[in-house]
Amino acid sequence: MSDFQHHLTIGLPGPQHAHAWQAAALYNPAALLKAYPHTSDLLAAFAAGEIDQAVVPVYNTREGGSKQYFRLFSQIREGWWIDNVMLPVSLSLGVFAADVQVEELKTLIGRRAVFRQCEEYISKTFPDIALTSVADIDAAITHIRAQGRARFHGVIDSGEMLAAHDLHIAERELAPHSRTRYAVLGRALAKPTGYDATALVTGPLDDRVGLLVDILGEFARRGINILDMSSENDPQTQKLQIYLEAEGHSTDEAMAGAIAQIEERIVGQKNIVRLLGCFPRVDMRPRYIRAIGFIGTGDMSAWFAERLENEGYRVFMTGRSTELRPEAMIVDVDVVVICVPISVTAETIVQYGPLIPDGRALILLAGESESTLQAALEATGSGVEVMLVHNLWGPQAAAMKDKNAVVVRTRRSGRFCSEFEAFLYKHGASIHYDSATRHDLLMGIGQKLPTAVSVALAMTLADNQITADEIAGHCTLTSLYPILAMARVHSQHPRTYAEILSMSGESSKIVRDFVLNLERVTAMANKAEIQDLCGLIEQNRRHLTDRFLHNRMEQAKAVDQVLGTMI
Repeated sequence: MSDFQHHLTIGLPGPQHAHAWQAAALYNPAALLKAYPHTSDLLAAFAAGEIDQAVVPVYNTREGGSKQYFRLFSQIREGWWIDNVMLPVSLSLGVFAADVQVEELKTLIGRRAVFRQCEEYISKTFPDIALTSVADIDAAITHIRAQGRARFHGVIDSGEMLAAHDLHIAERELAPHSRTRYAVLGRALAKPTGYDATALVTGPLDDRVGLLVDILGEFARRGINILDMSSENDPQTQKLQIYLEAEGHSTDEAMAGAIAQIEERIVGQKNIVRLLGCFPRVDMRPRYIRAIGFIGTGDMSAWFAERLENEGYRVFMTGRSTELRPEAMIVDVDVVVICVPISVTAETIVQYGPLIPDGRALILLAGESESTLQAALEATGSGVEVMLVHNLWGPQAAAMKDKNAVVVRTRRSGRFCSEFEAFLYKHGASIHYDSATRHDLLMGIGQKLPTAVSVALAMTLADNQITADEIAGHCTLTSLYPILAMARVHSQHPRTYAEILSMSGESSKIVRDFVLNLERVTAMANKAEIQDLCGLIEQNRRHLTDRFLHNRMEQAKAVDQVLGTMI
């Protein structure tokens, strides 16, 4: 919420004591509230400066988003969307006399939005009743009483509003689990909080194939998550308009860059994207994790910590040189994340695992699974959730979109682990599920063997005094792949790859089997056993499958177009 200001005037649509009135009172209890029968009257008063702020409904969990987005904001030429109010909605059925039976009712009175929220109840309880939708429910109730036809009319609205009109409540909670989101409009753009969202709407857009994909792609490339999106044809031109709500503040470099690219490159029209406002982000789904603590202060921990903080979590970093010690941090967080070098992961688990209270979670960001998880399950209490995540990217990555992440759940993985997994999914990680043993075996293929080959290849070049210039002049596209892998391994921190090479468990089996198979192939080649070698390659093809080979070959051809210019 924004800082409260005394004597502030807030306008709202609908009668006193209705839900919009309650939302405004919740937002600022000290403000003077002023009700308007129609949204257009409310917005006109806001534009004229008669009120300081306005509260308008934009989303309900039962009826979905307001279809008035474009018409609503087309009427607002001054001011910004600065905040939100989430209000649980309790709707009741009111009658005009205590002895009225529900079965006697012939007509229901209510606002259109209320009828939509209660559609399930109305269709089940009153399948043949007449519905009268009104904008000014106060006037409607007064009119019904004056006409002497009150007995056969029912009114659906909040219990507070019904009581204010001396109606008797016949039934409560007509639409369970209903919540409405209200936008707060103010005169100055809200300042960044670190956990913001930005609302944008385009002007009418010319038709172009792939336009929407290109627009969304500018956000995806920058790791910006889209929270909401809707579209509508402009009534005058019948051209498409798009409403977007995205994570981040309009002053953020990534957000500003996306908007600029959309206007300059995608649409090619300056000021086609209108900023509606920025506000603290609204969470419509329940969240269980409040705070996350890292043991390990390396680059990968910092990479994850930054993104988790952007999600609104409180994040604590601890390590050997931090003032905050892991022992002190553990008792104050819901999730402990251990992200340290592979060679000391098990040791770290044994040291700190017993300190994690039941009802919390331990998540391991680690490259070795079986022995690591075994240590975690043994070191922690039975009430501690445990899960391993192996992110197959480094801290240089701009985002995790389309990057592989292996998740190894255990019998003790629960809702905290699922929420962390949902965080990975939300940011576009390609999640793969493995058992501990299978993960380690496959990591032999994905990491240990390529690293071993790269190191051995570089040693072979040195043994034979082959220079870098000679390599470039004698490579085919096929032989360039291992050369590039070798260059990558030797261009980064050697400790990272030494840790990978030192992994034990099933990954070592892959390297041992490769060495045996290499010796076998070399022996066949030395004897010039051409037919046997052809048979061996055909045998490999059948195992790999035509589908795999076709897909990877198409991928290789695409890469070849880039690599071809390097040879």
